[in-house]
Amino acid sequence: MNNEPYSTRRSALLEQIGDGVAIIPTAPERLRNRDAYYPYRFDSYFWYLSGFPEPEAVIVLIGGHEPESILFCREKNAEREVWDGFRHGPEAACDAFGFDRAYPFSAFEEKLPELIAKRGSLWHALGHDAAWDAKIVSALNTVRAQSRAGKRAPGAMHDLHTPLDRMRLRKDEHEMSIMRRAAAIASSAHARTMRACRPGMAEYELEAELAHEFRQRGATGHAYSPIVAGGSNACVLHYVENDKPLAENALVLIDAGCEVQGYASDITRSFPINGRFSAVQRDVYAIVLAAQAAAIGAIKPGAPFIAYHDAALRVLVQGMADLKLLAGSVDGLIESEAYKPFYMHRTGHWLGLDVHDAGEYKSGDDWVRLEPGMALTIEPGLYIRAGADVPEHLHGIGIRIEDDAFVSTEGCEVYTTAPKTIAEIEDVMRRD
Repeated sequence: MNNEPYSTRRSALLEQIGDGVAIIPTAPERLRNRDAYYPYRFDSYFWYLSGFPEPEAVIVLIGGHEPESILFCREKNAEREVWDGFRHGPEAACDAFGFDRAYPFSAFEEKLPELIAKRGSLWHALGHDAAWDAKIVSALNTVRAQSRAGKRAPGAMHDLHTPLDRMRLRKDEHEMSIMRRAAAIASSAHARTMRACRPGMAEYELEAELAHEFRQRGATGHAYSPIVAGGSNACVLHYVENDKPLAENALVLIDAGCEVQGYASDITRSFPINGRFSAVQRDVYAIVLAAQAAAIGAIKPGAPFIAYHDAALRVLVQGMADLKLLAGSVDGLIESEAYKPFYMHRTGHWLGLDVHDAGEYKSGDDWVRLEPGMALTIEPGLYIRAGADVPEHLHGIGIRIEDDAFVSTEGCEVYTTAPKTIAEIEDVMRRD
């Protein structure tokens, strides 16, 4: 394993905490029912700083003149390894993951008071987990009770997510390479669903095609609950039932991405179930595709985050007017938010270890400015529900087109490659 990216991130965080001490636990195992557990997934912040995959683990970073990275993890246990699989144990984990020291997880609460004593500040994700908050408060009180013996508790507490969110917002080359792989696998899976799609199939059959491609090509699995929405189901933004039949002349919207080494891809494609766009489907699809192109063109270093949403929105609103969904000037319709029944979300979000990744969108009252290395999604859409003022031939058409991109020094690098143009989609779906 290449430990350099993780040790570099720990060093960068240590510089920011000064003479403080930072505590970063991983996620606990979660009981699904009775004695069965959900598949384990580590905490994203913990993974970002360690690459360590096991539960029952915590990192302690001690700043100052002689900074240290300490790992607490499960001890070796031959009997449990027979049942549950390999454990590194503290000694092996210390060497394998590049820590200065390592101890058994069971010793954490005993050692914590001595680790935080005489430190100027304590950094922790306050309010994130009540159980961990209680452990840290207990350690603080233990140190405070020993003040007559010369012990001194940290004088300040800080939210550790604040500096980590800033760090996670800009991806390094190690992260980018993993995210490109996740995108390649997900792009292939979306193409697979297009080739497999037939009228009369159930939505979950296409979901199964996604899962097959994800696992066959080495992804952990879905990065989030997939959306496979046929016909008017596509007008429900978070539709996840995926259990309805696919009708002959409708579209299907698939929003799905995979996870690779903790990192998510996030792709949406909308395509005709029978393999050929109808005239009205082409018209609506062309509007959304043009909106995405406008958004991509607005992504560049120095631009405010909101700029690419605004660019897409203008194209979408003009399209709504062309389709006779709205009447009025584009500026007036945007100002009045008359478009919101048909487009009610932003055009994208940060992407990384979490599909809606860490990082602020505003700094004070101002939108964050884009910088090289930031990763984001670009996902305009139109959702036309049946209604009294909606032309009948448009009823139930829901289209979203979503790709993943890095902000580059030149502008925008879209790194997802699933078929996207009308010609590409129809070619992939051609039955002959």
